[in-house]
Amino acid sequence: MPKKKENKIFVLDTSVLLYDYEAVKNFQKNDVAIPITVLEELDTFKKGNTVINLHAREFIRYLDGISDDNMLQDWIPLNGRSHGKLKVVSAGKNSVDATEVYGSDKNDHRIINAAIRLKEENPKRKVILVSKDINLRLKARALNLEAEDYETIQIKDIEHLYKGKSELHLEDPSVISDFYDKGKAKPSDLMEEEPIFNHFYILKSHKSSALGWYNPKSKYIEQIDKYNAYGITPKNAEQTFAMHALSNPNVMLATITGSAGTGKTLLALASALEQRSNFKQIYLARPIVPLSNRDIGFLPGDATAKIDPYMQPLWDNLSFIKNQYKETSKQYKKIEEMVQTDKLRIVPLAYIRGRSISNVIFIIDEAQNLTPHEVKTIITRAGENTKVIFTGDIFQIDTPYLDAQSNGLSYLVDRMHNQEMYAHINLEKGERSDLANLASQLL
Repeated sequence: MPKKKENKIFVLDTSVLLYDYEAVKNFQKNDVAIPITVLEELDTFKKGNTVINLHAREFIRYLDGISDDNMLQDWIPLNGRSHGKLKVVSAGKNSVDATEVYGSDKNDHRIINAAIRLKEENPKRKVILVSKDINLRLKARALNLEAEDYETIQIKDIEHLYKGKSELHLEDPSVISDFYDKGKAKPSDLMEEEPIFNHFYILKSHKSSALGWYNPKSKYIEQIDKYNAYGITPKNAEQTFAMHALSNPNVMLATITGSAGTGKTLLALASALEQRSNFKQIYLARPIVPLSNRDIGFLPGDATAKIDPYMQPLWDNLSFIKNQYKETSKQYKKIEEMVQTDKLRIVPLAYIRGRSISNVIFIIDEAQNLTPHEVKTIITRAGENTKVIFTGDIFQIDTPYLDAQSNGLSYLVDRMHNQEMYAHINLEKGERSDLANLASQLL
């Protein structure tokens, strides 16, 4: 009779719980250990309005709900039959002491010591330290302790993340002529595979080409033409696709990804201004990522003065659009009026949390600095007639413990594509300036 396989023990670092407060439920029937140092660190994070503060509070509440007086001595069953058990563990005397090896009594070293103690107390079980902190994982492995990243909410193949567009090479040039004449074509006439909802296509044949998109309502690939949105005209096929996705009244959720200079924020703002009559307000927001780990409260001035430096790129894009017109023009005056009457608001993302937002175009810039949980929270706040637009560069992360595979924007693109009310486009061609493009390629 084969021996019963022992369940693993996963030791969670603070970074994992700040990233996903429900992480303890995602290890199947394996057991989960929380070092007491992690609880101490969570206590320091519980006050505040950022997503990590929210996650710290939520996990502490959850632990309080399932814990008993013997939490440090016994394994407590996690809620649900499909889960293992949980225990709070402390560091002890081990054969290897991380604080001595690394020369300091840091919290990271105490967490490693707690995991080593579990490993020595449970020689027949596999003990794995789970952390979003790369340096902590490296230190643990150096002491012969298995360590891995928390990958439950993570894109496995980021190189093949959905881009929203593709090229169709057609041997018969008459197909494109017919496409121009009719303004549409059956997908089966152009390709073998089933098209993705709201996917964009560049049709090419010898010297002729055309732009199209798959309309999930008509079931046809329909022609797209360039058009102007509040003085901003797309400069390439990708930007034409983006403008179409942003302006499509049936698309209530859109994502635009791309590196700096591809026009993500500018296109989103211009399309929102063009559609302003269909909505009561335009909200522009971006997550505030303090520099040098210093909270926004360290900055001088009132709330407005504190957030202005972080919001400046949004004001810059708004100024660029205004400057397409003369100061005496209706368009210029309309933008001024919208700002003064709060029809167009630039706010920090934290001010939106907890609200239900209806009849609004809501643009979230730099969305790669959000966690999957925060992206979900934002979208679930959308009320009737609200359009949500996320823009960002998934390879330019400014938030600790997030990367291209685990940030909320990547997660959203991966999970949402092929939904009728969703459209996405990845912008690759920079249009800021020839100098900017050259630097992007060579430096």
